[in-house]
Amino acid sequence: MPLSLLGGVWRYRGFVVGSIVREFQSKYRNSLLGAAWTVLNPLAMIVVYTVIFSRVMGSRLAGSDTPFAYSIYLCAGALTWGLFAEITGRSLTMFLENANLIKKLQFPRICLPVVVVLNAGINFAIIFGLFTLFLLVSGNFPGLVFLALIPVLLLLVLFGVGLGMVLGVLNVFFRDVGQFFTILLQFWFWFTPIVYPASALPPEVRAALAWNPMTALIGACQAILVEGRAPQWASLLPVLLLGLGFSLLGLHLFRRRSGEMADEL
Repeated sequence: MPLSLLGGVWRYRGFVVGSIVREFQSKYRNSLLGAAWTVLNPLAMIVVYTVIFSRVMGSRLAGSDTPFAYSIYLCAGALTWGLFAEITGRSLTMFLENANLIKKLQFPRICLPVVVVLNAGINFAIIFGLFTLFLLVSGNFPGLVFLALIPVLLLLVLFGVGLGMVLGVLNVFFRDVGQFFTILLQFWFWFTPIVYPASALPPEVRAALAWNPMTALIGACQAILVEGRAPQWASLLPVLLLGLGFSLLGLHLFRRRSGEMADEL
């Protein structure tokens, strides 16, 4: 991101923080439990995955004798996918949802993707924090290799926000983009080894999955959290290039079309 854009975000940091706080407050307005739902919702998901799959269904992950292995595998994939889906999904409509702000206020439009990423990051930090606590309590914490998640998640955010910015700009001018991507995201989820291990698939299908950038990202998180080993960093290089490419393309489209977006909204 050019220094001028970073400078614009920093000058309007109050707007960014205020937007995050307002969204958090609006989410739980008129709710009896309020912000407690931020903890209760992800906690319920982790309990369901653990109890239903590990205890009731007796699901096991091939090659592992740990009773919680499949639950950890599933959570590792589902939580990281959720971060990607939230970033891309929110980026897809961020300009449309903030049409009134864009028309009435003068501020760096690049602040909107920053708000999307920070909001998604806060939500992810809460739910992943609870998941990490579960790993510690159940005796399945992977150790120092856990820190390898940091570059993997940063790469996921780069890829998600880059793709999201491209889609967000295009969706202002071509509304079918939003409808198409919503459907695509559903197929994309099932084309990514989250619920099932890639090893259970035929070789030709596994070869096709290699073209899915999310396969490498989700697989890296699962390797760290389930197997306690560092990911194969070379497999993430194509995702890094894609993330950089989408980010540069998104910034290019954004800078060229930002003046026209207000007229289209």
